[in-house]
Amino acid sequence: MNLTAESVWKNCLTFIKDNIQPQAYKTWFEPIKSVKLTDNALSIQVPSKFFYEWLEEHYVKLLKVALTKELGENAKLVYVIRMENTYGNKQPYTESIPSSNRANMTPQELDVPVKNKNPELKNPFVIPGIRNIKIESQLNPNYSFDNFLEGDSNRLARSAGLAVANKPGGTSFNPLLIFGGVGLGKTHLAHSIGVEIKDKYPEKTVLYISAEKFTQQYIESVKKNTRNDFIHFYQLIDVLIIDDVQFFSGKSGTQDVFFHIFNHLHQNGKQVILTSDKAPVDMQDIEQRLLSRFKWGLSAELQSPDYETRISILKNRLYRDGVEMPDEIINCVAQNIKTNVRELEGAIISLIAQSSFNHKEVTLELAQQVVEKFVKNTKREVSIDYIQKVISEYFSMDVETLQSKTRKRHIVQARQLAMFFAKKYTKASLASIGSQIGKRDHATVLHACKTVDNLAETDKQFRKYIDDLNKKFAQ
Repeated sequence: MNLTAESVWKNCLTFIKDNIQPQAYKTWFEPIKSVKLTDNALSIQVPSKFFYEWLEEHYVKLLKVALTKELGENAKLVYVIRMENTYGNKQPYTESIPSSNRANMTPQELDVPVKNKNPELKNPFVIPGIRNIKIESQLNPNYSFDNFLEGDSNRLARSAGLAVANKPGGTSFNPLLIFGGVGLGKTHLAHSIGVEIKDKYPEKTVLYISAEKFTQQYIESVKKNTRNDFIHFYQLIDVLIIDDVQFFSGKSGTQDVFFHIFNHLHQNGKQVILTSDKAPVDMQDIEQRLLSRFKWGLSAELQSPDYETRISILKNRLYRDGVEMPDEIINCVAQNIKTNVRELEGAIISLIAQSSFNHKEVTLELAQQVVEKFVKNTKREVSIDYIQKVISEYFSMDVETLQSKTRKRHIVQARQLAMFFAKKYTKASLASIGSQIGKRDHATVLHACKTVDNLAETDKQFRKYIDDLNKKFAQ
């Protein structure tokens, strides 16, 4: 019988599948492709260097057994790394690496936390110049991988998070930037990684902090002339998790201090995990040197959950709350609430509450009433892009015209209204608004807002524009 790379690898996969967890198989073996078979050497293609390292560290023994069964004792495995480069290089990077076949390495050995072998290394929680404190992780133990359900919308981010949790600072995912819209689970996933690391490596210092609180602490340190102590404190962290890093926009002092902290942690093999409501390429008013560092590791997006994932989330929530509910009601909620996980869970909690407080049986009719109210009351998240789109349509022009340099009166007024509503409906800084609406500066935005206020009082037609647009944004 003629052996081919495909047939050998297919048989190996059948053996591997029977010997590991389904999730591990899906994450680490499904993406592999067989390339060629030369004598007793099978070449397989993996998506990254990290992927190869992970297989070698965790599954080398299993791979060796599977391959030996197919090709005999002299079997060899060669990895072809084909990394689709995300930084604009047109040619993917390809490298062939023979497997080390380290027979003495087992997954069990690697899952054991590394113990501190140097007795001279004291507890690192002592901060010179402040006071002797133990750093509390600020993690929420209720957020874990167990209740962060996997789906197509979050598979990459969740798998990367698990990889980081298993080997913090030792993967290619450093920093790991998790980004996505409101209520999709960024904070949940960030906490889950931290909780898992604390469980596996109790001796590691893990700290979760919001970007807003980090900024406040930095301002306080400048006031009290303790900036060096602030930096030193953060340089001691093994795993630093910063939530909502887009909050650093326009704050040059905070960005500067974080730049130095980030460099120190990264150079010393410490793990940095960031969350953001947008991808690095879409972040406004963040210094280029910081953005380039955000791109060093992996940026993983969380998207709105698909129907199957929404069903799983609802069933998991009901199971945790000890509540039983007919499938038709779960389906009704999942079909109607599609935007994010927070709203989905909010609707099912609201349904349970309606039922218990009013002593009503949970019927399909009640579910439809609750869902209808919930969807109706869910306020649209208004973005600067959305504001420009609505105003452009209202004045029958395209967004490019709105953002252009032209001084035609009706276009200037439309642009000023866009800036006015961006200030009213978003939390973006004036500089950020200006940069997104035709690359203007913050002074132009300030002037636009004042002009709109003045015209609203003196021009009846202009007042009507504002009222009409207000209704559109308040829908």
